[in-house]
Amino acid sequence: MMAQNPAYYEYYKSTYMIKTNADGERTGYRLKLDTGEFEPNNRPIPEILGATSTSEISSLNEEEFVWTTEEIRGELRGDGPVFALYETIDAMYEQKEREGRKAFTPEERALIRSIRRRTFRMWEEEAARRAAGEPPTIIVRPKF
Repeated sequence: MMAQNPAYYEYYKSTYMIKTNADGERTGYRLKLDTGEFEPNNRPIPEILGATSTSEISSLNEEEFVWTTEEIRGELRGDGPVFALYETIDAMYEQKEREGRKAFTPEERALIRSIRRRTFRMWEEEAARRAAGEPPTIIVRPKF
């Protein structure tokens, strides 16, 4: 059976992705909780691939990976259009709480999923711009 490429995980309250190239070489990328960026980090690969699902390591499908990554990034504060979208999601959670509802409507859940896919794509585009030497458009402020 062919492994999923990339493969997605939740790893110690962060998200982690393993990509495998045509030669079978693996590269891991871990979400940095203080910047919202993925950083190359191969050290956890043996632990992740050898683990059974635990409370600290679990396999995710792509949709779960995007959702979890954007939940984490949504805790960051900063400047740029991505943060306005996170504020929209925060407002939806606050309204649900004010109304005493336990769950979102299907329409609300679909909107949140759509926003999270969009913010994920914005971070990917940001990483490509930075890799090309362009100045950042997403500025994360320190949590002090």
